[in-house]
Amino acid sequence: MIGKKADIFFSESEKQQISILVKKAERETSGEIAVMVVDESDSYREAEILGALLLSAFIALVVAVSLQHVTVWSYIPAVIIFWTPALYLVRGFPRFKLALAGKKRLEEAVRERAIRAFFEKGLYRTRGETGILIFISILEHKVWILGDRGINQRIDPQFWQALAGELAGSIRENRAYGGLCTVIEKLGDVLREHFPKEAADTNELPDEVIV
Repeated sequence: MIGKKADIFFSESEKQQISILVKKAERETSGEIAVMVVDESDSYREAEILGALLLSAFIALVVAVSLQHVTVWSYIPAVIIFWTPALYLVRGFPRFKLALAGKKRLEEAVRERAIRAFFEKGLYRTRGETGILIFISILEHKVWILGDRGINQRIDPQFWQALAGELAGSIRENRAYGGLCTVIEKLGDVLREHFPKEAADTNELPDEVIV
């Protein structure tokens, strides 16, 4: 799914079904579920620069060897000349960029972007602090699930990590829609157990997929 944009990651019919499923999950609980999809969590500029440098150096070496003119005075200018085209090539093949960024960097980027989205979209403003964000970052094929303070007081955050890993696996297997539906249903079950619906409860977060 590399290259697939957030607004078409799920089809319109899938988005409608996800919205219906969120409403169903929230029907008997005071918990609030929001689903957000982004193209990528970071531009990984340092990986782009490193990749462009390595690629331009390789291209310059191939050219120098083919012309049988390998000197530092011709090689360095060639690296500089090929650097910009190499940068565009790296951006065109994001998998190369991700490999250079490293697993830890990707995990940190997705986590930080998910936290920022949680506050940018006002998910912390629910009356009982019962907002939950299912955050999907397409480029990295990673998922982060965040619960507000009220949620985390009763539910172990490791539960979110397990669900996030399950959904990420589904995305890598091109089963994003089915995986998300399963996760929403599981969230609904655990929320009904720990946060039964209150008489004055209202729907405080959007049920539609946020992109």
